[in-house]
Order: sequence, then C-alpha cells, then structure tokens
Amino acid sequence: MSQRLLVTSALPYANGSIHLGHLVEYVQTDVYVRFRRQIGDDVTYVCAADSHGTPIEVNAAKAGVTPKAFVEKYRTEQHEDFKRFGVDFSTYYTTDSPENAKWAYRVYDALKAKGLIYKKSVEQLYCETDRRFLPDRFVKGRCPKCGTPDQYGDVCENCGTTYDPRDLKGPFCAICGNPPIVRTSDHAYVNLRKPEVSALIREWVEGEGHLEEGVRQQVRGWLADLQDWCITRDEPYFGFPVKDPEFPGKYLYVWVDAPIGYLSSAEHYFADEAPAGARLAPDAFERRYLAEGAPSRVEHFIGKDILRFHAVFWPAMLWATGLKRPDRMPVHGHLTVNGEKMSKSRGTFITGKTYLDSGLDPELLRYFYASNLSPGIYDIDLSLEEFRNRINADLQKRIANLAARVHSPVAKLGTLGAGTAGGTDRFDRKAVADALAAARLAYRDLEFRAAIRAVNDLADVANKAVQDNKPWETPEAPATQALLYDLGKALHAIAVMLAPVMPRFTAGLAEALGGVPLAWPDGFTPFDGKPVRFAAKPPAILPVDPKQVAQLIVGAPEAAEPAKVSKAPSPPGVIQYDDFAKVELRVAQVLSAEKVEKADKLLKLSVNAGDPEPRTIVAGIAQAYPDPQALVGRRIVVVANLAPRPLRGITSHGMLLAAGEPPNLTVVTVGDSIAPGTRVK
Repeated sequence: MSQRLLVTSALPYANGSIHLGHLVEYVQTDVYVRFRRQIGDDVTYVCAADSHGTPIEVNAAKAGVTPKAFVEKYRTEQHEDFKRFGVDFSTYYTTDSPENAKWAYRVYDALKAKGLIYKKSVEQLYCETDRRFLPDRFVKGRCPKCGTPDQYGDVCENCGTTYDPRDLKGPFCAICGNPPIVRTSDHAYVNLRKPEVSALIREWVEGEGHLEEGVRQQVRGWLADLQDWCITRDEPYFGFPVKDPEFPGKYLYVWVDAPIGYLSSAEHYFADEAPAGARLAPDAFERRYLAEGAPSRVEHFIGKDILRFHAVFWPAMLWATGLKRPDRMPVHGHLTVNGEKMSKSRGTFITGKTYLDSGLDPELLRYFYASNLSPGIYDIDLSLEEFRNRINADLQKRIANLAARVHSPVAKLGTLGAGTAGGTDRFDRKAVADALAAARLAYRDLEFRAAIRAVNDLADVANKAVQDNKPWETPEAPATQALLYDLGKALHAIAVMLAPVMPRFTAGLAEALGGVPLAWPDGFTPFDGKPVRFAAKPPAILPVDPKQVAQLIVGAPEAAEPAKVSKAPSPPGVIQYDDFAKVELRVAQVLSAEKVEKADKLLKLSVNAGDPEPRTIVAGIAQAYPDPQALVGRRIVVVANLAPRPLRGITSHGMLLAAGEPPNLTVVTVGDSIAPGTRVK
C-alpha cells in the first residue's frame, strides 16, 4: 500500500557555495526519495536556503549589497549545483519569506501561550567599534584550555573543548579585530525544563522509529542535563523582528525560523508550485501533513552537528503549536577527505563546482556516497584513491562491462522472444529475486551500502555466467539464447535497483534495453515473458583517471608515479609526553568478528568502545585468529582517535593493539571488570 510523505533535508546556509560535505546529506535524501517514488509512494521533497543571521548581515554589508540580494545570489547558485548532482527538490525556497514569517510568529505566540517564554538578563561580549553584540562565531581568541590561538567563541578546533565566549584568552572581534567588552542584555528564553515539556521531548525521543538507537543514546545525554534555550538576538540582525513588546529591538534567532522553513517551504510549494491538480490551500496542506494524527509521514534528514536543535528544541516547538512531531529523523556523519577533516589549507575543502569542473560525472560521487551510507552516524571518508578504485571496479568493470558483453551477441540476434523465456540451468534466476528483495529492504532502511552490495552481487553472478559460457562463440544455440534472455532480464533488474542512485545512467540503460520501465512495484520481476532486445548501445562508464581525481585537490600537482627510494629503517625516535597524549587508547568489547571477503589477512570487527553506537575496525589478524568468533566478548585496547581509513571497501574507525609479528600475533586484552570506553593511560 502506497504512502504519502513529506521529506526534508537540512537547509543550507545562504552564505557560500555547496561543498562535497553538504552533498552527503542531499544525495542520501534524494536516493531515498527516488526509491520511495519508484515503489509508488507520493513523496514531496522540500528544501530552502537558510537566509537569516549575523553572518549574512555582515557579509552582505562587506559585499555592498542588501542581505536579500546576497541571499538570492547564493540560493540560486546552490540550487543549480544541487540540480547538477541530480538532487531533485520539489521546491528550493527561502526562509526569508512571508510564509516563514507567518509560521515563525505563530510558533512564538504558541510558546508564549503555553507559558514557556521568560526574560533573562545575560552577559555578552560587545564590540564598541562595530556597535554590536558578538555571536560565538564573531569573536576569536586563545583557547582557555590548550592555548591554541585564533579559536572561535564556542569550541576549540584543536582540543575540542567547548566554552563560553567570555572564557577566551585575549578575545577580539572577528569583524574589526578590536577587543570587546562585556555588556548585559535581556533575551527571551524557552523553558524546556518544565516537566510537561521535558516529558514530551523524551516521549518523542523514545518513540519507535523516530531515531536510530545510537542517535537516541546521544540525545538522552542532553536530556539528562536539559538546558533552556535562548531564542532572540540583538540588533543589528537580519531576520524577523520580535513583535512582543516585552522584547523591544530583539530578533528571532536564526535557529528558530530555520526548521520552521520546512513547514513554510512545503506550504509554499503546494500553494504556488505544485501541479494544478495537486495544489492545496494552506489549511488543507496543514490538515494533510502537519496536524496531529495527519495521515502523511514527515521525515527530516539532518547531519549530526545539528542534532540537538532538531531532536530537543524542534519537538517542543511543534508540540506547542499543536503540530505532529517527525515520524523519522535520519542522522548522518560528516565527510572527511583522505582521512582528514576538510581543509582549505590542505586543498581538500572541495566545492561542488570544483568537482564538476574536473570533468567527473556527478553520478559517480552519488554512487560512492551510497556505497558508504548507512543509518548510523559514522563519518564517510572520501579517500580519492578508494573513490577511483571503486568506480573502476564496480561501475566500469562490473556493470557497464556486463551490459556491453550482453549487448554484443543480442544485438546481432535482434530480438529474443518469448520462446527463450523458459529459463536455463546456466543462470540462476533466484539470484535476481534475492538481489531485488535485499536491495528493496536496504533502501527502505537507509542501508544504502547493502543495496549497492546487492547490485554488485547480481552483476558478479551474471558476469560469471558470461565468462563460463562465452555466448559470443555460439549465439545461435538455443541454450545460449536462453542464457542471453536471462542476462538481459538481469540487466533490467540492475537498472531498477541502481535507479535511485544513478538516475541518468539507469535511464540510458533502460532506454537501450528497449524502453523497459524502472518502476519497482510490489512483486516486481523482470521475468515477465516479454522479449529482450537492445534499441541502442548501453551507456558506457569510462575508467576514472588518476589525474582527474588529483584535480579535486586545489593546488595539487599532476598525478605522478612516486619515486622509489631505498632507505634503511631509522631507529625509533624519542617522543615527548605531549606526542603520546595525542593518542587516545580505549578499552573496547568485541561484539562481532568476521573475515573480509577476498582478504586472507583481514578481519572485520564491530566493537563497543563507549561511543553512541558500535564502530567498525578492520585488522590484519586473520591468520592469527582462523576462528574469528574466538574474539567475540573479549575486551581489547584500540586507538580511538585514528583517522578513518578505507580497507577493501570497508571504512575502519580505529586500530587495535596486538603483540608479536604476523602471523604469530596476540591481541592485547584487559580484564572483564573494565568497562568499554575506559581510557588507557
């Protein structure tokens, strides 16, 4: 039975270009939306430019334009970049809209009517030169803990410590560079600690299907120390002015009206942009999608950095306004490049435009992301070498090559009709049914990695049948034609399974197969008795060249073979304690262990290292532990802050300690009384 869904992605800030880190979320959401539409669901996918706040007001002034003009420039650019990466929004609106103002004031009034808004006087840093209070990101100084200079007013990027801006050493205004002073200002706060409110937030957090368990654990930590929320900012500020006479000269904080943008953008779409037969008046839209008990699902896709706003504040805002809370909130991790945080200084802060200018097909990035995405909040590492290898191995050699090998003999035969549809012992049709079932379940559960594995497993079965039977040698034989018929149908199944990830490539493959449909209704099978034919050559995927990938790193030299230098090993060097202190050793309990396919030396371990959810570690200990189950339950020691590293298509999030030399290794263990996550010092 089909469902009606309203799906959103977090709203990109209209202050700069889209980068590859942004695209993780929008590709994830778009793949999910395309799948739900493919199986027959009615899905509206809305997004908007997050258009308010101090950074936009300040940067617009620097650019010599109005904030509205500044926002529209980036909103248009962002939307065009999204479209080029295949992200197909129903609408891409703005939070600086009359609809959003109406909704923002409605939410504020509802919070006040519930008795949840109160006044609090707070001390803030104030720049006398620029005549403004300084938000966290507009004051810098030395970290109060580690002393690192040039850190923002909320968190140190070096040691990770969070603090109040007033705690910075030697603070200065990020706009003019002058030292600020401390001033007092009155602000509106929302009382989230009121028992009625905190209970409803907890109720939603614990609700089945709302959050993935690892995410839920993280939110529980915030709820254990629930803090009230400041929802106003001082002028000058680009946003909606507070109309409450109790707070003159104040503006609604951008994080108030940003999530409200989901509601206002959807209302705008149905009122002004939807096809004529699907348009809804605002009150009808609210009844269908937003009201308590509304028959439609609401799903918000977000990144882990904005989880607190969405999982703590947002449910309270919706409840106060009499609206339903989200049915599901998938949360993803961040993107690293070559195992490190994206960095402008290293040239790895890659914009969407940089990727597009390299000549790489945007669908290749969609495929790589999908092959690494799951419902968890692990970071994804864009290892450029792994990206190239995966595209070449999966798409070029497995899938596109399979289509070319089947096309050649079938094109010579013309059409393989119903007489060849009886099946053959040279190809197991069950492999098609199994792959379709696995991929369908995986897409629904956001296990995109598993869906991609199902596609490649089926391609492997089909390629083996081609290699074993060499159909080009005996194309006229009835057994060969029966095999080619089944292989043509397998290609149809692959196109259907891959369509949410690579819509343009699979549309070309479906067209080459004579215009086969890419819909995925319940009970779908490509073995429908219809003929197999090729109307054109299937689309090709060219191998990715190292030079193309190298261009993604801004300022990177052309790819070249590394020089081979023979060098005697140096003796171990002496390190200082500060060097050792950078290594975070933790106790971890092994939850599961298994061999890595086609890798004799590697085991894949899932361990509890005290994180919100288990982490995966790939270790070269398979020869020492031929029975991986012998490790399950043991408490081992792992390096917990090692940069993620891809190994045989699996991203390893750490390294374990072992003694000895391969293959005679023994994993270092500790007593069962030591809890997972305990630091080893």
